[in-house]
Amino acid sequence: METNGRVAVITGGASGIGLGMARAFAASGMRLVLADLDEAMLDTSIAELTAQGADAIGQVCDVSQLESVEALAQAALDRFGAVHVLCNNAGVGIPTPTHNIRLEDWRWIIDVDLWGPIYGVKTFLPLMEEQGEGHINTTASVAGLIGGGFMGAYNVAKHGAVALMTTLERDLRGRKSQVHASVLCPGPINTNISRHSVTYRPSGVSPKANSDAEGRAGANVQAALDQGMDPDEVGRIVLDGIRDDRFWLFTHTWTTKLLTRQLDALAADGSLSKT
Repeated sequence: METNGRVAVITGGASGIGLGMARAFAASGMRLVLADLDEAMLDTSIAELTAQGADAIGQVCDVSQLESVEALAQAALDRFGAVHVLCNNAGVGIPTPTHNIRLEDWRWIIDVDLWGPIYGVKTFLPLMEEQGEGHINTTASVAGLIGGGFMGAYNVAKHGAVALMTTLERDLRGRKSQVHASVLCPGPINTNISRHSVTYRPSGVSPKANSDAEGRAGANVQAALDQGMDPDEVGRIVLDGIRDDRFWLFTHTWTTKLLTRQLDALAADGSLSKT
């Protein structure tokens, strides 16, 4: 897909991977609509991008609410008249042992991480098909392919996001649609997703661990992110994937190795890989 002059909508666009996408897209000549719940952070990111010459606007959006996603689409159309790329990137996750996750947190994580992309597809796909061109990307995770510990609700939602996009891609290709799809499955990326999630979680209760070992494991999730890939590099990976119409977008080469080990373990004895 040609990106120069095209319009991209990015949810969760005020920080982390979303802002990395915005920087990469802007450098390629795209016009931008960034959506986020954090209005102050959104204003700061828009100011940065416009100071560098980008044509960009911000829109406060709660992707867990269909009406908010519809308002986001309308804001993009009002300003730019079209949407060529949608990045369903907004996400939350709380490192917590599965049996300790509160039900309100289960609902919230699935509402944002899975219903958010569903609402995005539902709202933006008809617009793109009507204009005869488009690309929908969803940020899933390696957790959407291999379920690690302490992230039960996140794993469930991200597996659903991968299933959503693989099905969408087949549906679009099967009817020769001019809209394409892709899914981003990043490994550890240097973002504040865990910290932001604790701030916004509806239960307002700190994650609970049953032991010191569980507590350390939860803390290690953010520590791994702090040492992760620069979000700007992820943005360039997504940009290249959209340009080349690639479906699977990975940030780390070891992702496919982990998948192979899991399949080997399944074939051998039906267990999950221990590595």
